[in-house]
Formats: sequence, C-alpha cells, structure tokens
Amino acid sequence: MYYIRAIVSGIIIWICISLSFYVLEKIPIIKHSFQLQSAITVFLSVFFALRAAKFYYAKNYKMDGLKLGIIMSVTALLLDVLITVPFVEIPNGRSYESFFTSPVLWGLVFVNTFSVYLWRKNQINKKTPV
Repeated sequence: MYYIRAIVSGIIIWICISLSFYVLEKIPIIKHSFQLQSAITVFLSVFFALRAAKFYYAKNYKMDGLKLGIIMSVTALLLDVLITVPFVEIPNGRSYESFFTSPVLWGLVFVNTFSVYLWRKNQINKKTPV
C-alpha cells in the first residue's frame, strides 16, 4: 500500500509541475522566456516536493526519503513519457529526444528527489534526541 501512496505522490508532483509550466506560458511578461519559466518552476518544485512528501508521510510510513524521492521522480517521468511528450511536446514540434535531453528536466528531477530526501532527513533528526 505504501508504494501506491508513493506513486500518487509522484502524480501530484507531475500535475503541479505541468500546471506550473501551463500557467507560466499564459503570463504575458514571461511567456516568451523558457529560462524564466524554468527557474520559477524549479523554485516551486521544492514546495511541490515537500507537499507531496508530507502527503506520503501523513500515514506514518517509514520509507527512506531518497527512495521516496526517486519513486516520485520516476512516476513523473513515466507520465511525461505517456502524456507530456506525445500530447504537448510532439504537437509543438519537439521530440522525446529533445524533452529527455533537456537539462531543465533533469534539474527538476534532482531538485524533487533531494528536496524529499533532505526534508525526510530533517524530520528524522528532529525526532532523535541529541
């Protein structure tokens, strides 16, 4: 059951990041700057990752933070393979290769995974007496 909740946390991450890019593309001041949209989304992804981790750990599961972060990121990447690339990227003239070789994507994966890891490590350290 705890893997299902981890996958749902990954779905939450994917939805939040996808919606961030969608909303930022509609804002006139930044809609033509992918770098600015990416920077804002990377910043927001920390909060999305922490929220998804809180959702997961609300059931008092004990999964390692790094493992949870990886499961969440892999889930989001699988949704990118199945939904984002075929329905958003390819119609806009891009490809799987251009999507999966983007440093922004791997930056988001890194930020997500290590935000969850560090948050969980911090939560464990708060519980252990010094």
